[in-house]
This record gives sequence, structure tokens and C-alpha cells, in this order.
Amino acid sequence: MATNTAPLVPPARHNAANVVQFLRYDFDYTLADQTTLTIGTIPAGSLIYKTLSGVQVSTVFNAGTNNYVDIGASTDSGTNNFATQLSLLALGLIAFDEAVSYYVADETKIQALVHLSGTAATTGVGQIVVAYVENNDN
Repeated sequence: MATNTAPLVPPARHNAANVVQFLRYDFDYTLADQTTLTIGTIPAGSLIYKTLSGVQVSTVFNAGTNNYVDIGASTDSGTNNFATQLSLLALGLIAFDEAVSYYVADETKIQALVHLSGTAATTGVGQIVVAYVENNDN
């Protein structure tokens, strides 16, 4: 019987198996400079894999002045505590670059701040990837 109430949905992705999980967000050159993207939320106690996380540039961006992205927890004022100024000018996976703990004590919303400025971009496609493992043992 329909009740017209939404089912309960956990605020963060959860998989009971001990496997690497991913958040992924696709974006392109049509974003305005300083656009904040919400990538998703990861559960408390998770460990982010730094070398598997970053921005995958599949088509280079060509804005006139700035072509980079910052990635971090939404509680960080610059949204860049995991990655600062990852270049969107070369193809490939540009990994997180900050020397911080990648252990997430509390449920954490991950965001990215895209910087595309100067002459308007006409090309650019990327995917932001955050790889993590939940703490399913406790």
C-alpha cells in the first residue's frame, strides 16, 4: 500500500562489505568560475585513499586564466583540505596533494570548488573521484 512517504535513505553511502568504495562527480567547462560542487557524503570512520582520489581530466580545460579545482570537506573554508589547485590542463588522474590525515572521524560531505576564469573555456571534461573504505570492523 502506498503511503506517500519517502523511504528512509542513509545520508552517506554504506556497503557492509570491506571493499573500496567511490564517490564520482562529472563536470565540464560550462561551469562558472568559483562553482562549488557537492560530490557526496562518506560515513564516519572512513579512510580516504589519497592516491586513488583526485580529478580525472578526460578533455583538457582551456579557460584563459585559471583552470583548476580544489577538493575537500565542506567544513573547510576553502574546500581544499584534500587537494589544492589540481590542474585541469593535462589529461589523466591528478591525485589529491595535501599532506593531511585522510581519516574521516565524522560523516563528511565532500565538495569541490572549480576555478575557470579569464577567457571563457570552450573545452574541458573531468571526473572527480573520491576512493574510501568504511570502518566496518567496529
